[in-house]
Amino acid sequence: MLRAYTIAFLIFLYAPILLLPVFAFNDGTVIAFPLDGFTTKWFEELWTNAELHAALVNSLLVACASSVLAVLLGIAAARANIRYKFPGKTAAMGLIMLPLVLPEIIVAVSLLVVAIRILGLDLSLWTVVAAHVLICTPFAVAILNASFQSLDASLEEAAIDLGFTRGETFRLITLPLIMPGIVAALLISFTISLDEFIIAFFLTGSDPTLPVYIWSLLRFPRLIPVVMALGTILMVVSISILILAEWNRRRGLRRAGVADKGGFL
Repeated sequence: MLRAYTIAFLIFLYAPILLLPVFAFNDGTVIAFPLDGFTTKWFEELWTNAELHAALVNSLLVACASSVLAVLLGIAAARANIRYKFPGKTAAMGLIMLPLVLPEIIVAVSLLVVAIRILGLDLSLWTVVAAHVLICTPFAVAILNASFQSLDASLEEAAIDLGFTRGETFRLITLPLIMPGIVAALLISFTISLDEFIIAFFLTGSDPTLPVYIWSLLRFPRLIPVVMALGTILMVVSISILILAEWNRRRGLRRAGVADKGGFL
């Protein structure tokens, strides 16, 4: 019964996503069965849409900046959490991981009020980057916690005993050993930022990100198949990045000789 329930749940969860490529290659503009025929013209329209290209560039810039910043913060937080004991550590880690359980709409409205009313900032891609760093950092910390836990602390102690400074030990010993976790955290943070819509919708200025631009296309029924084609590409890219991130995570565990106890999610 549990196996049947799991299969039914997965079908219910992923069947709507699997319909994206079906209608992306449909010749008609109405999203309904029966299909009108096979075509690739909706994918061809993606290459001639200058506004789409600009939104894609904006999303890539935001995703790259926010993922790098989130991983840098995640390395610092995960190392402090695993290697050190200090007053308030549990509370601090709880605050860092809090965005995982807060509704994104609440986070978005709160950041909008802070950015406009308190800080007096103009909405731009940088406000989106700051918000995405906030929501991506907990994912980076969760992945890097496992990387630091699987790293034998005696290796760092031995390097220091042999004359390395703490900075040299971190750069030459620690970083190479946790690099698979860093790559996995980068890929996960990049995917989350690239696909995120609610916060970007509230905090973006005159330069929309790709999810916000896709939302604007839904007002025009003729362009819905184009959205389906774009969604198909994003789905393939996101799944590929997640598979690569999971492969890096497992490779890091194998190198450290640690048993795999489950995925990073």
